[in-house]
Amino acid sequence: MIKMSEPQIKVKVHQNVGTVSIHRDEKRNALTRAMVFDLIQAFRDLHGEKKVRAIVLTGGGGAFCSGLCLEEMHEIVQEDDNQDRWHQDTTSLAELLQQMLQFPKPIIAAVNGPAMGFGAGLALASDIVIASPEARFGFPEPKRGIVSGLCTPLLHFRIGGSHTARLLLTGESINADRALQIGLVSEIVPNNNLWARGVDLTKQIAQSAPQAIQLTKKQLNETVGEQLEMHIALGAAASATSRTTDSAKEGLAAFVEKREPEWP
Repeated sequence: MIKMSEPQIKVKVHQNVGTVSIHRDEKRNALTRAMVFDLIQAFRDLHGEKKVRAIVLTGGGGAFCSGLCLEEMHEIVQEDDNQDRWHQDTTSLAELLQQMLQFPKPIIAAVNGPAMGFGAGLALASDIVIASPEARFGFPEPKRGIVSGLCTPLLHFRIGGSHTARLLLTGESINADRALQIGLVSEIVPNNNLWARGVDLTKQIAQSAPQAIQLTKKQLNETVGEQLEMHIALGAAASATSRTTDSAKEGLAAFVEKREPEWP
């Protein structure tokens, strides 16, 4: 008998809570191209679940999401003509972020560990972010010769220009306490209570009229954040362009070979 592999994106519905969890523990939940498509499908499936009032997005194991799979990106960067692949990939990533922003129900990111690069972007595209003390956030893309174009507008929208510039230009990672100080997360919760706290927030949300919640979210993300969608699309183009450079080729090779990059 052939043993079926466990799904890397798991969706559960319990009462009025939908849970989407990322499971690729051996790679700290780094997202492959297939997993990105599965996340998009997961939110599509939950969109039609009328009894679901909010979504809790979290990671399995000790990480939330360490970003995109750099080994997979390294394979693509070796191809002679990869512009179309990069365009397709960044378009899919932009679609996922925009889908989350336009999702009619609140999304609560329960960040149980490192959320790096696009993994941090998933938290930024959520409406409420709660974190365990083990959580860390960072945007190390420039250290790999690429840019965090998709996350930049969301980061600026959530925490402002000064903190955004520092995080993006230094590539440093910050702990949960610092993330709380700058407004990246709303509260810190012990890891074993993290999902339960997300459920508590869902219960609070469920006390309000669903249509009112939907319209409030729409106002926040499409009126106050009226240029987010355009800036994410521009960021996708910038990300795609950066992945075609010699710097990206060297940065990703250095990561795979576990050495310091020698920038061209």
